[in-house]
Amino acid sequence: MKKIGNLLFAVMLLSGLIMTIDLTNENEIEAKKKPNTVYVYGPGGPLGPMEELAKRYSKGKGIQVYVTAGPEGKWIEQAKQDGDIIYGGSSYMLRNFSFSYPELLDEETWTELYARPAGILVRKGNPKNIQSITDLAKDDIQIVDVNGAGQLGLWEDLAGREGVIPGIRKNMVASVKTSAEAIELWNSEPTIDAWITYESWHYRLLDITDLVMLKEEDKLYRGTPIALTVKGSKNKEAEKFLAFLQTEEAHDVFRKWGWK
Repeated sequence: MKKIGNLLFAVMLLSGLIMTIDLTNENEIEAKKKPNTVYVYGPGGPLGPMEELAKRYSKGKGIQVYVTAGPEGKWIEQAKQDGDIIYGGSSYMLRNFSFSYPELLDEETWTELYARPAGILVRKGNPKNIQSITDLAKDDIQIVDVNGAGQLGLWEDLAGREGVIPGIRKNMVASVKTSAEAIELWNSEPTIDAWITYESWHYRLLDITDLVMLKEEDKLYRGTPIALTVKGSKNKEAEKFLAFLQTEEAHDVFRKWGWK
């Protein structure tokens, strides 16, 4: 009986192990098998070019670069464990990140990639005929404001130049902290007419937005900072991928997604 009991226990243990493996993300299993793996984390704004470049680099170099993007709260705990690279949607975003997690980033590797201009997203066909920042202060315009995610104060800086801060402020019907929340509102509230954000978001939302580009003299630009983590600074492949992001090839991809 004792032998039978031990055998049953072994079978149960083996079954549990197999179940654990089956429920594990396949990419993570493969990554653990390969030493040449790089984990990149950051907000959703720069995901388009970051993901495209990660796939291109992975294919060309025979390593795996995984990009996880979205609101910080959804990935920070995992990034603390395996993150090699952290990027931001503006310089202040990554600086605030370093304030919150002072032991995570290798500050000496901080690099500014490419700048992206602000613009206005409107509904397909631009039914309110919005052509400029001043148009957003007119009656019967409803605006969503992202008070964070690299856009903190962006609308105010643009509106202040034209003297329309009060007019635009009164037309803000919703204020959220993240671009993900703004997209949810855009999809669920068709009465929202405009969103002052980065031109780059249009290329992520081609099916549901049109882009009003500001005149060059009226544009504001913010950067795209990136840094290795302390862990990543010991990962040669992470260093190489960071260097690749600074090449002209990478810059061309960022341009395609709305960066300067």
